[in-house]
This record gives sequence, structure tokens and C-alpha cells, in this order.
Amino acid sequence: MATAGKIKFGTDGFRGIIADDFTFENVEKITYAISKYILETSARKTVLIGYDPRFMADKFAKFSAEILSDTGFRVLLSSKVVPTPVIAYAATVEADCAGALMFTASHNPKEYLGIKFIPNYGGPATKEITDRIVALINDGARNSAQAEGEIVEKDFSDKYFSHIESLIDFDTIRQGGVKFIYDGLFSASIGYFDKLLNRNHIKYEAFNLHYDPNFGGGLPEPKEKFMHYHTAGFLTLANDGDADRYGVMDENGEYISPNIIMAILLKYLKEKGAKGKMIKTVGVSQIIDITAKKLGIETITTPVGFKWLSEKMRENETILAGEDSGGLSTGCHIPEKDGIFANLLILEAVSHYKKPLYELKNEILKFAGTEFLQDRVDIKLKNDEEKKALMKKFSKVSEICGHKVFDTLKIDGVKFFFDKKENGSSSWILMRESGTEPLLRFYVETDCKENLEKIKEFIKNNI
Repeated sequence: MATAGKIKFGTDGFRGIIADDFTFENVEKITYAISKYILETSARKTVLIGYDPRFMADKFAKFSAEILSDTGFRVLLSSKVVPTPVIAYAATVEADCAGALMFTASHNPKEYLGIKFIPNYGGPATKEITDRIVALINDGARNSAQAEGEIVEKDFSDKYFSHIESLIDFDTIRQGGVKFIYDGLFSASIGYFDKLLNRNHIKYEAFNLHYDPNFGGGLPEPKEKFMHYHTAGFLTLANDGDADRYGVMDENGEYISPNIIMAILLKYLKEKGAKGKMIKTVGVSQIIDITAKKLGIETITTPVGFKWLSEKMRENETILAGEDSGGLSTGCHIPEKDGIFANLLILEAVSHYKKPLYELKNEILKFAGTEFLQDRVDIKLKNDEEKKALMKKFSKVSEICGHKVFDTLKIDGVKFFFDKKENGSSSWILMRESGTEPLLRFYVETDCKENLEKIKEFIKNNI
């Protein structure tokens, strides 16, 4: 993780608690650093700025716009709350665009806010870009204006809507008549997902279609715990705070994991004739590997974080790219996760197959040949030294729950494979360290509840 004093850049920009480390002073430093990075790497002079519904996000966005304008840039400042994927797409199509700044803390609690730089390829900044921005924060210098700048307020939705309508088969969705609920979750998707549905005459029920910086007392995270609205026979769809992640509950009110969703969509896109590779992060379920292999699709595995997926998407023809935390995109879209696009693609697939989602889930599990149960164990430690020592100790494990470790993957932490089955699946543990606190995370996957509990107990006993 790149750092500059109290400013820390993680996998997707800088986040902090408002009025603690997310301050006007720090935003000023970051904005100047981004302006210097743009000036040394590009001749383009237009920068886009967007913000989600969080407390003070619009004020920080305007403050940053004024700094960039004073520095000589033409700033297109969103005239309203905007999802991250909308501003990311705009960065690829707006004339003379050098990149975009997005003020969001995604799915984090209400007291957080963040800022991230989106280059004009429309995806997360690479580590090299982030490292350079941090270096420019550290030098403390401010560049003087090269020319007089300006701030222009702009609604970025129309071009995004047209693009999504070129990708999604709304006729199939409309004719399918799928019953579904859109839970706005007080997020940035409001005014975008619902408007796309309205423009294309799709019927739906909706809840929480207003902005609330407190997110209704919960988290802006599209998980079962926070998706309270479901009715028998209806799907429920939602997005996180900045609408780059998706969440779905089936017609029986069961939350369907992104791993299952990706497997269903991978098969659907392949049947539609889409081509390319399946790009996934290291924590993604083996159902993706098995499904891809049966479909004749090559897979690429990356470290955790969509910036790594984005990089591989720009290098390879891509049928689907995704992570187990609910980020997803395709090669015909931007190299950035888009929860609005993902939910529409889910609706299209369910409408096409004319089957309920729970039935599609059962079919994809049958296609893969086994169950895939996942869980996570977080181990809090006293300090980073203890964390590193235990990582070193656990890395030497050769046998887990009576099964020999037959393979390891070391692209982000260590992933241990054991208990291999005839169909090619196996159990696995992924050990990763937190980059922000003395914490070890253990991700687990296996084929039954009993094994899952045994593996979790093994982890606790060995730590």
C-alpha cells in the first residue's frame, strides 16, 4: 500500500474518516498531486469529477474542482450524484479527457469518504500510477496555472445510458416479464438503474429510492444483511454506495453469491457467442475454473482488487471479469466494475432462460458437479511483526485436515489446495494479510458444511 504521511492509498484510492484523515487539507494535497501527474504524463486538459451520496461528498468535489480550475484545467463537474461506473465510462468518451476524480467510499460505513483517480481508459489506476501520485504528494510542491481554467457542470448520464442500451437486450427483459424488486439502498444507482428500466418500459417494484448519508442505519452494501425487501416469486437487486458492485436475492429470498452469478453469466455469454478469456481474482470460487474449462474458456487469475482485473482486461480479449466481492464487467464494457450493468445482465439471462434464478443456480452446480461453500476467518493480532511471523509459520503447512497440500498459488498471499476430487475440484484456503491493520484473513472453500467447519477449526487451532 502506497502512503504519504497520513494519506494511504489502498487497492482503490484513498479512504478515510471524514474530519479525521479525510479533510480538505488532505484532499487539497491529493488534488494537486493528481494535477501534477496529469501535467507530466498528458497534454490533455479536461478532468471529470463525480461524487456519491455521502455526507460532504459534493462539497469536497467542488473544492477539488476549484483547485484544478485554478491550475488551468477545464473541469467537468457532475451536476448531480453519479455512480463510479458512469464517471468511468465518461472518462473514455469525453473529448480531451485526461482522467476523472471520484469522491466515494464505496460500501464503507457512513463516516467514511474517499477519492480515487480514474485514468481515461475508464478503469482503476494502476499501482504505478498510484505510486507516482503518492510521490508527488510527498514533494509538497504546487504547480502554477498554465492557463485560465474553468468549471462546467455536466450530466454524464445520457452517453452512459446509450452505451448500456447497446449492450443489454432490453427487449428480452421486457418480454421475459421477470418479477423483481429494485432496492435502491440509498445509493448512487438511484436515478440511473431505475431510469434505464423506465426508459425501456420494464416493470418493477422499488424501495429506498432516495439518498440518505446514513444509509438507513445500515451499510451501503448489497448483501443479505442489508437487503431487507424480498417477496416470494420476486428477485431482489441492489448496488453498493457508488453502484460499482451488485447483489441479488433469488425468488425464494436466498442471497446468491457473486461466484454463482459469474458462473451463470459466463455460460450465458458463451452461448450468446461472446469470446475471450475469463479473468478472476484469486479468491474466486473453483466453480468458475470448472465452468470455464467445460466451456473451453481460458482463465487468468489475478491478485485481489479490480485494478488487477482491469489491467488484464486491457491486455486480453475478455468474455467476463469478476471478483467474489461483487465486482463484474465484460470486454465490451469498461475495464471497471459496474453493478448497474451487472444487475441488468442478470435480468437479461434470467429472462432469456425463462427460468427462476434458483433453478439456474441448481443447473450450474449440476454442470460443475459439486457444491461450493465459502466462508472467511479473520484473525486479529497484536502487531505487524506477529502477523508476519504467523504468515511465515502457516505458509509451511503441508497437510490440512488429514489431506496433503498438493498445490499452492502465491500471487496474493498464499492459496493452499488440498482434498482433490475426481471432478477436478478441491478444498482450498487463501491466506492474505490486511494492508491496513494487524489482521490475517483466511478464505475457505469446500464442498460441504461439515468440512467447512473442520477447516475453520483447523485454522483457529494453528493460529
